[in-house]
Amino acid sequence: MIDPNLSLYPEKPAAPIASPLERALGRLGRVLRVTMAFALVVGLVAGVAGYWVSRRPHPPTSGEVRVGALDGPVEIIRDEWGIPHIYATTTHDLFLAQGFVHAQDRFWQMDTWRAIGQGRVAAMFGAEEIDTDRFLRTLAWGDVAAEELAQMPDFERTILESYARGVNAYMGRRSPAELALEYVALEASNREYNPAAWDPVNSLTFLKVMAWDLRNNFDEEIDRAVLTSDFGHEVIAELYPPYPADHPVIVTGSGPAPAIGELSPPPALTTAIDQVRRNIEPLDSVAAGGFAGLGSNSWVVSGSRTASGLPLLANDPHLPAQMPSIWYEVGLHCMPRTDECPWDVTGFSFAGAPGVVIGHNDRIAWGLTNLNADVMDLYIERVNPDNPNQYEVDGRWVDMEISTERIAVAGVDPIGLTVRRTRHGPVISDDFSRLESFDTDTAVRLPSDYVITLSWTALQPARTFEALIELNLAGDWEEFRTAASKFDLPAQNLIYADVEGNIGYQTPGRIPVRRSGNGAFVAPGWTRDYDWTGFVAFDDLPSVLNPPKGYIVTANNPVVGANFPQLLGTDFAYGYRAARIDELLTDIEDATVADMQAIQLDSLNVNAIEMMPYLLEIETAASGFAEAKEILADWDLRNEADSAGAAIFEATWRQVLQLTFDEINDDDVRPMGDGRWYAVIAAMLRQPDHALWDVLATPQVENRDEILRLSMVEAGRDVARLLGDDADGWAWGDLHTVTFENQTVGQSGFGFVDDRFNRGPFPVGGGSSIVNATGWDARGGFEVAWLPSMRMVVDLGDLSASQAMHTTGQSGHAYHAHYQDMIEPWRLGEYHEMLWLRQDVEDAADQTLRLVP
Repeated sequence: MIDPNLSLYPEKPAAPIASPLERALGRLGRVLRVTMAFALVVGLVAGVAGYWVSRRPHPPTSGEVRVGALDGPVEIIRDEWGIPHIYATTTHDLFLAQGFVHAQDRFWQMDTWRAIGQGRVAAMFGAEEIDTDRFLRTLAWGDVAAEELAQMPDFERTILESYARGVNAYMGRRSPAELALEYVALEASNREYNPAAWDPVNSLTFLKVMAWDLRNNFDEEIDRAVLTSDFGHEVIAELYPPYPADHPVIVTGSGPAPAIGELSPPPALTTAIDQVRRNIEPLDSVAAGGFAGLGSNSWVVSGSRTASGLPLLANDPHLPAQMPSIWYEVGLHCMPRTDECPWDVTGFSFAGAPGVVIGHNDRIAWGLTNLNADVMDLYIERVNPDNPNQYEVDGRWVDMEISTERIAVAGVDPIGLTVRRTRHGPVISDDFSRLESFDTDTAVRLPSDYVITLSWTALQPARTFEALIELNLAGDWEEFRTAASKFDLPAQNLIYADVEGNIGYQTPGRIPVRRSGNGAFVAPGWTRDYDWTGFVAFDDLPSVLNPPKGYIVTANNPVVGANFPQLLGTDFAYGYRAARIDELLTDIEDATVADMQAIQLDSLNVNAIEMMPYLLEIETAASGFAEAKEILADWDLRNEADSAGAAIFEATWRQVLQLTFDEINDDDVRPMGDGRWYAVIAAMLRQPDHALWDVLATPQVENRDEILRLSMVEAGRDVARLLGDDADGWAWGDLHTVTFENQTVGQSGFGFVDDRFNRGPFPVGGGSSIVNATGWDARGGFEVAWLPSMRMVVDLGDLSASQAMHTTGQSGHAYHAHYQDMIEPWRLGEYHEMLWLRQDVEDAADQTLRLVP
């Protein structure tokens, strides 16, 4: 019996997860932080001079500006939130103006994302980013984007060119210091850097970065390789349990969700897998990818269930917190609308790319969530021991494709890079020591000389930009599906509603068809048995129009059951959010925008529903336990920010995961605490003597109740240590906070500087795999790692009644009024009107800027 008053485990500081924005663009800031801190401490303390320097980049948003290459005048009306509504008479002028306003508010963000997409981070930030560029150049996104542009129809290419002219029209008249305060600091470490003119290819590479950020299976494939070595395949099946039978799939179907499968990689592979992970870490540090719990919610409700008699569409994409927001809200309107200028659309865009990504026009609305399709596979390639540039295919040696790159580095000479590619894709495991022995008793025999390659749909030219432009112009279901057929990547769930009352769902994306296997594990590359043989035809992808139940829900859960003839993937979310949304929609009648907003903010902890009966059975004499248990007993199971019960439960949940899986030494595969782990622990709770309950660090054998008892005691101590001994003052939001950090400054260590660029911490409700998905990582502390990056509800019965809010603000300038003005309303679950009619925009006008030829 474990003494509940005695902690057997050395206290591991709940080191917060790498701050969300250090994940987003953290490494970019390391060189910058010291120089920026010095420059800003001096400059900002300098009073009037500092005031002038910090506000110098603020753009003109009223009056008149002359811009070359315009066909006619353009009017940009900004509302109280700084959201621009652009009115132009030609398509060229409309997108030139969008490029202009993106550059006004977000050019530093655009420039840093461009550096990532092009693999030119070291040219901007110095030698510390060479490893980042090595991997980026290996993926060759810039080359792929250039191919896409060359293959693009004239209509879409012209839009990209017009947008680039608008970006250049703004940046061409201003020095770097007038574009963003960050350039003042950058000059201290890189006096040679001047932002290059914007190129259409730069907009396309951003879509590649987003595809990387939204990947899923690639990381799971790596994790399974490591866990298989530690536990064996039988335990892996328990750590990746079947999709819960009572949780919904998106499109009606029967049978369980696809299972992981049986192909098991050799234990000796883990050394190479570790190298792959190390090689991708520089990229993950500048792009916000690799969160196992990352996802999004969307749903659409038929008019048969709404007060207006027409559909409601809701969407809240979950992405890592960052400053400024990844989203930029904008309205694009032709005045008048003609065949040559057909645009009338509003919603959310990416700074750096023209058009609207999520939103509505005058006929349809659409939303996106991550499909979690398996579009990335890792292959072990057998290498010729006498020639490292040859690999085996069907028993013979074949030459790799070899290319060389020159990586520009700020302050020093360029360095060379050799990139090797096989028929499966680029080699991503270079620079690891070859293993001399391997396990011959597993499904995959590991060669003594080998590399690991990556097959990924994003490494081939795609038509996603064409799809986005066509979505902006679609007027009905068929035009929507035509646009979706070109949405090659990242693979998404697309939901649809129109003013005629139709609702629909479409799976888009380039989904591989494999000769055998399901892509869940690293596969042998020297045989063609696991090769891709093509892609699922668009007409064979799941789709539904006006389902009988009157609504459609997507929350990264499986699209179809296992009986569907095409394999889309195996690593879907476990459906806890989807099941809760489905439950809330099942009995809804006369739904309104407010009802959809209430669902987006729902904080019911479905994990607690499963665990609480077991926790409330636990008894112990440990100090403070009775009070904590009483709080749990009175808890309404909702993770509201002011809830003491949520604080105790989530602290207990973290302890359960850490104690139960103490034998996992690799921090990257330890439990994050998202929905998959809900399912793992739920199955174990019904087996009180399951072997995984035992803590290997102790001589005795623990069971379920011992672990729950110790977890509750340790959780109470954790909460008291962090929030004080007075339980009346405990609140989940005091543990569960979000800090929005500037994308490159991050944590400089100079509080004076941080306070001006970062915002937070802010208390929030919600949690992982909760509808209000403010996810946190149980491997660290309770801080928010990813969140609803925006919330939108579109009313097809009255487009002017649509509502939205994103996380930070429209501006990327730290001292601007619109740098942080959306944080508090977002935190409180408030929304603003998505202005639509011209008269409403004019009535709400805060500032108006005219661009004239």
